[in-house]
Amino acid sequence: MNTRELLALSPIVPVMVIDDAEAAVDLAQALVAGGIYALEITLRTPAALPAMRRIRDAVPQAVVGAGTITQPLQVQQCIDAGAQFGVSPGLTPALANAVQSAALPFLPGVASASELMAALAAGFDTCKLFPAEAVGGIKLLQALAGPFADARFCPTGGITPANAADYLALPNVLAVGGSWLTPKAAVAAQDWTEITRLAQAAGALRA
Repeated sequence: MNTRELLALSPIVPVMVIDDAEAAVDLAQALVAGGIYALEITLRTPAALPAMRRIRDAVPQAVVGAGTITQPLQVQQCIDAGAQFGVSPGLTPALANAVQSAALPFLPGVASASELMAALAAGFDTCKLFPAEAVGGIKLLQALAGPFADARFCPTGGITPANAADYLALPNVLAVGGSWLTPKAAVAAQDWTEITRLAQAAGALRA
């Protein structure tokens, strides 16, 4: 499955910061029950890699992704933990080589036309616009559509239920990344019904 196929699974890719690997399976099952299948688990906590493995083993409907990959050595660690795709806030030549050598579907982060050109030259035609709202958001994506007609994006950073549909309406946007599907309070309370409700509402954002 390539990155464009991954992003077609659901309009929102939840950007997940998991503090407790024990709760990861229930969280993933709640998201899948709401129609959200591609899950980005960020490498921001020690629980991230164990959580990926638990979800991969117990929730076959989920497509497990590793987010916040910034170093080449992390690529194999994530694959060993079960990651099926990777996401980064940026891109370096060394990181590009690592993910391509591992044949890991990958969304590099870009924030400008120059960074997009570098990503395209490295072989990545589908990118994460990050931090989307801070770098120009919808207006930037509209401006990039002309000179880079074949590029596609998953904007992340500042995306909310209030603006997600506007992003998804753009022809060069395949999905958006958002953290609102897994609010800390609901996860801490193990309110999986609320997580599923948020996932269902997110799935309805794509017209």
